[in-house]
Amino acid sequence: MTDFASLKKQFKGDLVTPSDPGYEEAIDRWAHNAARRAKVVAFVKDPQDVSLAIKYAKANALPIAIRGGGHSAAGTSSSEDGLVIDLSRYINGVTVDAEKRLAYIGGGAVWKTVDHAAIQHGLATVGGTVNHTGVGGLALGGGYGWLSAQHGLVIDNLVQATVVPADGSVLTANSSENSDLFWAIRGGGCNFGVIAFTPDKLEQVGAALDKWWPNAGSSGKACLTGVMTRGPDGNPCIVISFFYNGSEAEGREHYKDLYDIGPVADTAKEIPYEEVNAMQNALTVPGFNYYMKGVLLSDTPSKDLRREVFDRALSLSKEDLNVAIIPEFVPHDKINSVPADATPYRRNLRGNTLILIQWKEHTPEKGKAARAAAHELAGLMPKGEGYGNYAGTDDAASSKIGVAPAEKSQELFGQRYPRLQAIKKKYDPEMIFHKWFLIVPA
Repeated sequence: MTDFASLKKQFKGDLVTPSDPGYEEAIDRWAHNAARRAKVVAFVKDPQDVSLAIKYAKANALPIAIRGGGHSAAGTSSSEDGLVIDLSRYINGVTVDAEKRLAYIGGGAVWKTVDHAAIQHGLATVGGTVNHTGVGGLALGGGYGWLSAQHGLVIDNLVQATVVPADGSVLTANSSENSDLFWAIRGGGCNFGVIAFTPDKLEQVGAALDKWWPNAGSSGKACLTGVMTRGPDGNPCIVISFFYNGSEAEGREHYKDLYDIGPVADTAKEIPYEEVNAMQNALTVPGFNYYMKGVLLSDTPSKDLRREVFDRALSLSKEDLNVAIIPEFVPHDKINSVPADATPYRRNLRGNTLILIQWKEHTPEKGKAARAAAHELAGLMPKGEGYGNYAGTDDAASSKIGVAPAEKSQELFGQRYPRLQAIKKKYDPEMIFHKWFLIVPA
């Protein structure tokens, strides 16, 4: 199908081109610098629309991107001069079967929708710690959440998916039907509090977490993230955002060693789970420019909360360039208990640190400065490919057809990369889908 008029006649959703009203809104993204000027944005209504869009893009040699929540700072949900299959406008609903404890989720839904639908039935699931993140993208990268210490990754709770591969067919993928594809896509009353410390407490916070971390996964109820940055007032601060699946009293007792240090702010209280995943939204406001770089955690928290890293992050934060170092202390006992070959996701990691750079003015110079800052800070941290969903723009694979497999793709997937290559050859031999970490067919 090469004719746009024919596509428009059969397509049930909305097709937006550069000459149409609403085009700028259609290509806008959470990270402003991730927007790309697509030739066509296809707001699909069902899998058949997805199939039509794929066939049209292939016939016209248009590079394809898929947009769920549009939360990729690397621009993987955008396509310069290509076609974007956008799930967010129509395929965004959530239906919960409380009796079976299953949620039926549209690929364009965000975690806020999931959280609010589930809690109406007294249920919750592992989901993004920023609730305007898309479900589909987070799941494809593994998916960490506040409940991961108890229930693993998002992909460990996925039981079935509807997938439209490169040939435009509509497939069901689960453990018994198209099981190879199902394998490939799974990776390719709560207490929440924020306590803040002044910079002089950094070493004490690190020591307290060194004591806590070795047994943090024993209950499956606790995890936390640290943030080393400048606050809204411009002053340096250390923020600990902690989660405990229990009462406020239990949570305060669990984190007693941190409280004994003497935080300058404390917002800990019991809140509903659907609100927990909104607590970090202030760090990731849509409309700014973002650069993200993921690295691995060290063997002890005090190494991740080093004075050298904190001081350098502060010195790189200037004008409208805000730098945050965010080590995520999510116990991996449950996550790594899954057999290594059960999904493409690596099951031998300790966890991740996110380097998050935010700025306002969208210029090439600012983008280069953000990238340089992130890579300099990464050089002070453990080497190795971190969480794939934290890939920076230059860490995601090349969008060019025919390139050799990137070292980063092989490092990310490890011994499972050859199996992914074989599945890629079966379902997408022409490499129609080539965003994020590139997998070259065997």
